[in-house]
Amino acid sequence: MHSATPRTRTHRPAALAAGVTALLTTLVTACSAGGSGDGATAAGGPPRDGGTLRLAVAKEPECLDPHQSPTEAARLLSRPILDSLVHQTAKGAFEPWLAKSWTISPDGRTYTFTLRDDVAFTDGAKFDAAAVVANLNHVVAPATKSLLASSLISAYKSARAVDAHTAEVTLKQPDSGFLGALALPNLGIESPATLKGSAAALCKKIVGTGPFRTTGGLVAQKGIDYTKNPAYDWAPKSAGHTGPAHLDGIKVQIVPDNASRSGALTSGQVDAATGLDPTSTKTLAKTPGFALHKTSFPGANYSYWPNTAEGPLADVSVRKALRAGIDWSTIDQRVNFGQYPSAKGPLSTTTPGYDGSQASAYAYDPAEAARLLDAAGWTGRDAKGYRTKNGKRLRVEHLWSDPSVTNLAVQIQAAAKKLGVEFVEENVDGGTFVKRLLAGDYDIIDTSFSSPGPDVLRVLFGKENIPTPARGVSNNMARYDNPAVEQLFTQARHATDQKEQFRLYGEVQRHITDDAAVLPIYSPVSTFAARTAVQGTGFTADGSADLYSIWLAS
Repeated sequence: MHSATPRTRTHRPAALAAGVTALLTTLVTACSAGGSGDGATAAGGPPRDGGTLRLAVAKEPECLDPHQSPTEAARLLSRPILDSLVHQTAKGAFEPWLAKSWTISPDGRTYTFTLRDDVAFTDGAKFDAAAVVANLNHVVAPATKSLLASSLISAYKSARAVDAHTAEVTLKQPDSGFLGALALPNLGIESPATLKGSAAALCKKIVGTGPFRTTGGLVAQKGIDYTKNPAYDWAPKSAGHTGPAHLDGIKVQIVPDNASRSGALTSGQVDAATGLDPTSTKTLAKTPGFALHKTSFPGANYSYWPNTAEGPLADVSVRKALRAGIDWSTIDQRVNFGQYPSAKGPLSTTTPGYDGSQASAYAYDPAEAARLLDAAGWTGRDAKGYRTKNGKRLRVEHLWSDPSVTNLAVQIQAAAKKLGVEFVEENVDGGTFVKRLLAGDYDIIDTSFSSPGPDVLRVLFGKENIPTPARGVSNNMARYDNPAVEQLFTQARHATDQKEQFRLYGEVQRHITDDAAVLPIYSPVSTFAARTAVQGTGFTADGSADLYSIWLAS
């Protein structure tokens, strides 16, 4: 199961188990993240206005409304329409957007936003404090059935319009991740009039203040068309340019098949494509007339998540043995043709707050793995060479429901067998997956989760996020419960200084490493392949393609 998310392969976070793809800095290429700038380029000269970008994407969101949907597809397709109160840069800093400024009370519970007074929604309504209140209340309303956005602001208590251009937000408790949540498309600001309609209607069409608008909305199995918002003049400072978008429009086509998407690009049917697999990206990078832009998604790496609460992997020695005894990096490079960076910790290196001090703990060391298994009592061997203890085979059940993981899973299964561990691949339907996830009936699960900050660790390892029948689908699939880490999470939420927040999350990463609570494999990569005439390409802080600054040289 993969992610928050179509990525070069379908990487879905845990919320995907509910039947949806869930939520997902250093660039791998020269393309700048979070805004590509507006200067002249050698290939295209000064930026030009006009033209329509034809874009092929892999995934169709089940719902376009990011308040409801956790998917990366929803984030990508809603961002051209929706602006946010604040903007997060690729390095994790926050800057004004729809909010000109903000203050935080000494106790960290009250945020007061001073709003721009020159912004309008594309339906003609004025953006004001009442719109902010309506949006936050919509996200947390039970009727919205938010699968991610509401959990991002779980500390939210209430909001009120102090005056037309001042909004005050009160939290139940301090939350240092609140601004980061507001910066995501999941908390994008929608026209209040549309929020009064049905959830189903919002899944098809949303209205915002962004650089583009849509008349027809999302058409199932086809895509969505955008046209320029000619009044747009409130982009964040780091966006690279001001004023309306360069493009007159964008025509997005849903093309699920990777080969068809790649073929549409190389044959000239589209100008750009996202989410191509490693084979296609490797080829396109060497094809004249095309450029491959890519960046590692911030957040949790694509990893195997052991059930730390029960079963054979409840023993930390066995978890550490798997981490040391399987050459995860070599398998990644072999399966993905070197197109993904190998992971060396819970977070990708592009995540603000990443702590690389524990990278050596993820080194391949089969001798140490054998020692750990011997010490854990798995000293016997059965007729097939698998380790045993008290006559019982060391058997690990890998639960998954995504066929795209098959090749990787087979490689890992073979490596585990050499170690003396039987990996049993259990490919089940979505309903069975959810039932077993909630019951904790599995030994290991695979997933990734994109998020532009270390707060994702609280989502993935916090005790309150262990999935149970009472709680429902949640994201702590390792079923990890460490009181010391819980205390660090509380301290991090209360931290008012980002440096201190990052220090605390660094300690969390060290605890997770000590406990081998995750077995990271590689960092998923966001790809944007295009004709060389497509200029101004870049990525937002969450790793999605930034469509605002793109322009066509021809």
